[in-house]
Amino acid sequence: MIAAGARVAKVAGLPHLFTTMARHRSLFRAWLFFAGRMMPRGKLRRRDTELVILRTAWRNGCDYELDHHRRLGKQAGLTTDEIERAASDSLDGWSQRDRALLASADELHAARDLDDATWAELRRHLSENEAIEFLLLAGHYGMLATFINTLRIETDH
Repeated sequence: MIAAGARVAKVAGLPHLFTTMARHRSLFRAWLFFAGRMMPRGKLRRRDTELVILRTAWRNGCDYELDHHRRLGKQAGLTTDEIERAASDSLDGWSQRDRALLASADELHAARDLDDATWAELRRHLSENEAIEFLLLAGHYGMLATFINTLRIETDH
């Protein structure tokens, strides 16, 4: 099960996150299925997914996820500059779609909610299914950052 998760995450060896979470085997299996449904097999474009994950990881101070998703972001087509800007306060220089994703991730982190204007802007760019997935993705990676940070899981090198 852990090795299958490593293949999905496209990392060499066993990620520390997986070996830690696998200590609770039944939760690990359920989590792996849920997480895999959003990333990499979700409705959102891979590039969008990586932007949201990078921003959420940065907002939550989760170096583990930032390190991991910088690599995945490049594989999804993000430039080095975009990856670095996603892990910052900047909303400058982004397309309207990217700005809507990043601003929504910021607001979810700060308020655990989106105001009506932010939601309307996000929905201009995402279908209903994509918008639902976006909310679950951002919330999931916020939860994951809490898990990783609290247990002091070291980055994989």
